[in-house]
Amino acid sequence: MSSGDPAAVQAADLSHLITTGNAPRLIDVRTPAEFETAHIPGSYNVPLDLLREHRDELRAHLDEQVVLVCRSGQRAVAAEAALAAAGLPNLRVLHGGITAWQAAGAPLRTGVPRWDLERQVRLTAGSIVLIAVLISLPVPAAKWVAAVVGAGLALAAVTNTCAMGMLLSRLPYNRGPRTSLDKIVSDLAGPQP
Repeated sequence: MSSGDPAAVQAADLSHLITTGNAPRLIDVRTPAEFETAHIPGSYNVPLDLLREHRDELRAHLDEQVVLVCRSGQRAVAAEAALAAAGLPNLRVLHGGITAWQAAGAPLRTGVPRWDLERQVRLTAGSIVLIAVLISLPVPAAKWVAAVVGAGLALAAVTNTCAMGMLLSRLPYNRGPRTSLDKIVSDLAGPQP
């Protein structure tokens, strides 16, 4: 069922499990807005920052098989590390995330279309660099703004984190419907959808 990584599950394998009635608990760690835009039917939205902060409370409601989902797999890997540190066994990550799920033609529940957080980061970083370069023509010191953004992107790649992405995820546009720990725990305690 895995792709060489014992903690990964391929989209086709997960789709088969769901179709045959052997669905694991699906935890989508993207922002509420990303989740609202498109998600796997039957999945629960537990944003990564909330999951990290309340992993011990959530652990009590996740004893069965769990598959973690995000856009490409990176945030799901971070969620896996947080839940594993809380002592939760049986964790898997959807290899390639929701992007791979869509590419496999698997069922997807869609809502209000929004740009992915990664795309927003590229637009924001590119715009800042372009504006800084243009401003640096009359004001040479402005080139350092572009240098700082470039350094931030390099650091994001090396550390596999993204400060700009974390900041953008807090914008009202990316928040979507409110997600509270009480609502998540209530949903997880109930029957699986």
